[in-house]
Amino acid sequence: MEEKLKYIVRIASTDLAGDKPISHTLTRIKGVNFSMANAICYVNKLDKNKKTGSLKEQEIKKIEEIIKEPKKHNIPSWLLNRQKDYDSGEDLHLTVSDLKLRKDFDIKRLRKIKSYRGFRHGSGLPVRGQRTKSNFRKGKSLGVKRKKK
Repeated sequence: MEEKLKYIVRIASTDLAGDKPISHTLTRIKGVNFSMANAICYVNKLDKNKKTGSLKEQEIKKIEEIIKEPKKHNIPSWLLNRQKDYDSGEDLHLTVSDLKLRKDFDIKRLRKIKSYRGFRHGSGLPVRGQRTKSNFRKGKSLGVKRKKK
């Protein structure tokens, strides 16, 4: 019996291509990297090369459940994207809008306490110690402007 392939599958409020392998399409979800996608496939006992469009509804729900609460499904804490959270001290795994909001709050906190990283974020400069002589020149004054004749 031939299964009908769905061309768009919605997992964790993200539309995924149904004609690509699961391990590849899960990485399209913001907050899920290659290692986490492989761990999800392993825990769910899915073939990584299975097409996403051929997943059943119960498999999709199981994947979403694993993405929301990976610690319940024995995924190690070093795979989570927010270890020792600043506010709660717990190991969390955030995805999509939660990840974006938390990142914005972190940057606002750094700016509020007037840390070096906060100043760099505020002025649009690199935060992690890169050189700025030749790179990061977009948006700021660019050298000497010639006088019009």
